[in-house]
This record gives sequence, structure tokens and C-alpha cells, in this order.
Amino acid sequence: MKKFALFILFVTTLTGCSLDNGNQDTYTYEVLPVDSYTLPEKFTLGNTYEIKLKYTKPTECHFFQGIYYSKELNTRTIAIQAAVKNGQVCTQSIPAPSEASFNFYVTNTGSYIFKFYKGKDATGNEIFEEVEVPVVN
Repeated sequence: MKKFALFILFVTTLTGCSLDNGNQDTYTYEVLPVDSYTLPEKFTLGNTYEIKLKYTKPTECHFFQGIYYSKELNTRTIAIQAAVKNGQVCTQSIPAPSEASFNFYVTNTGSYIFKFYKGKDATGNEIFEEVEVPVVN
């Protein structure tokens, strides 16, 4: 959780700085919520699983930058990283949902806890949806 908060602080710091490089494009980076995800009901030790994520870009000017992935023991925190080119006129119409995925290799026994970023509440606190997936042998 602390790593995620530090990441948000880092992104906020980047967006607050002027990166005026003359004619070069500049970008603002944002963390987007995960709308939905596909996880198996259980993992088998030593196997690899594709985890699919669906998310919605706030405008048509947002583009996929990567998946934020943080691990601490058997807990994984996941969000979508997006970038927006500065100076563009963006429509606020909501684009169709987008998909991303990553491969997850099971290395530990017990259970994994996935914390999917869902955005912020009315007071600015980060919201996560937690899912526990057991590991079987």
C-alpha cells in the first residue's frame, strides 16, 4: 500500500513539473482504475496464468502506458498506467473499454491476494478490490 501511495506521489510530481523541451511532445501520466479482471478460482504451484484486465480510458487522448504491478509477500497491487499528450483537445466521450493482460507465475504456496485499484472515493482515499486465490499442489 505504501509503495502504491509513493507511486501516486511520484506520478503527481511528474505531472506538476514542466518538461518544456522546445518542440518535443510532453505527457501527463495517470493511474487508471481496473474495471474488471479475470482470475482463476485457484492456482497450481509452478504454473503460469494469464490475468486479463479491463479498464476505461477517461478520454480518447489517453493511451495505455503499462500495468502498475507491485508485490509485497503474497500480495499483489495492480492498476493501469496511462499517458496523455499535453496540449491536445480531448473529447470527454467515454471510449470503449480496453483490455490488457499479464502472465503470473505461481512461486509460493498458501494464497495470493490481488488488490485491484478501483479509483478514489469522495474524500480522495484510494479504493481497492481484494481477491484471494488459493494455491494448490
